[in-house]
Amino acid sequence: MASTRAPKTCASCGREIQWRKKWEKTWDDVKYCSDACRKRGIRPVDEKLTRTIVELLDARAAAATICPSEAARAVGGDDWRDLMEPARRAARRLVAAGEVEITQRGQVVDPSTAKGPIRIRKVR
Repeated sequence: MASTRAPKTCASCGREIQWRKKWEKTWDDVKYCSDACRKRGIRPVDEKLTRTIVELLDARAAAATICPSEAARAVGGDDWRDLMEPARRAARRLVAAGEVEITQRGQVVDPSTAKGPIRIRKVR
């Protein structure tokens, strides 16, 4: 039954939402993958990180990549480390929007399951 459901992406973290039986009647209204994501939502700093990623990529060559830390540093200054996970979430949301790809060692990876260092590049 779950295989007939169209895949969805969490509006907050950008990961794929796994269908659950309890959502059977409300699947079309589901926007978040968890209570934590529903509570967090999209904050102004998240929107700023998203814009910053796009701006950094626009300033680079077409095939160039950036690290999420570059966006975190641009937005957070000295407190950039606290913005690393929000920057990764922003990158995953941009993947869901079809604007960027997340890579590891030059290969495109699934943003929902990628662990470790990632790079972000524009969709070719």
